[in-house]
Amino acid sequence: MNYLLNIDEAIDRKFLVTKAMRGQADIGTIIHVMDAEQQGQAVIVYYRVTRYNEKFHDYQDYTAKFENLAAFCKWAQPDNFIARNYECFSIRDIQHYIKVKNRSFASFCLPIILVAAIIIWVALALLMFKTNLIVGVIIGAVLTLLVIVLAFSLLKMQKKKEKMRLYRKVSAGWGVVFE
Repeated sequence: MNYLLNIDEAIDRKFLVTKAMRGQADIGTIIHVMDAEQQGQAVIVYYRVTRYNEKFHDYQDYTAKFENLAAFCKWAQPDNFIARNYECFSIRDIQHYIKVKNRSFASFCLPIILVAAIIIWVALALLMFKTNLIVGVIIGAVLTLLVIVLAFSLLKMQKKKEKMRLYRKVSAGWGVVFE
């Protein structure tokens, strides 16, 4: 998924790494793009990885070359929510967030729909073999549509639930103090 029109839009922004780059940035790491340049189709990105520790913050600068802008956008995505609240989350929380956020209809819903539709139609074929065929087709179509709606609702609900879980984690320390 391409989030940028050109690489200059990435300069001085924070990105969430969604694919590991050996020896540089792991999945769930926040990078700060300090500079970037385009060489033909290729994109060269100069970025900083900050590692947070309880006692200190450590940072290291890296350079990475990508085939094109789309390859950079697959590797790192802009995510202001995670960037602002990075210290509140574990790396496991961030990786799970990336996994849920990157789910799509094709990658999540379609396998569920296909398996459920096969089960529905095979079961109806076995049960309705000697009864009215038209009633069986109508029941199968309605059940298949119901599975499609439920799978899509499940996808939306999981994305919302994950975001709310992270919001609760961030806001756990908030409160009103009366003096």
